[in-house]
Amino acid sequence: MSPGRAPYYTPREVARHCTATDLWVSYLGRVYDLTPLAKEHRGDILLKPIIEAAGKDISHWFNEKTREIKTHIDPQTGCLKYYTPQGRFLHVPPSFPCSDWDTDFGRPWWRDSSYEVGILSSKTRTIRIINTLTSQEHTLQV
Repeated sequence: MSPGRAPYYTPREVARHCTATDLWVSYLGRVYDLTPLAKEHRGDILLKPIIEAAGKDISHWFNEKTREIKTHIDPQTGCLKYYTPQGRFLHVPPSFPCSDWDTDFGRPWWRDSSYEVGILSSKTRTIRIINTLTSQEHTLQV
């Protein structure tokens, strides 16, 4: 995000960016453009849950206090695991130890501030403006 004042986006504006070639998501009150991430990992099966969530709010994937992916204790093993009911996605380690998982990817995408493009408007309202002289009507979301 550029220095200065961050732009605000409505959920409707975020929803317009809902394809793999134009992929925006919002979480925990911020808006992120994950298009470069999708281009970098094109064809990766772990990108599927992110593409399916394009244009939507994914705050339910994250712990509000830590801003990390939610975790839970596996009842069978008693181990702490990432809670990903939508399916495992990029930079989330496998459920069980595995030797072919590469941890050399740097910072996980949800911690990388370079993807942040603005702030999500929290209390949007729809207003209707009517020009009584010409009877023209416009609806805006503010």
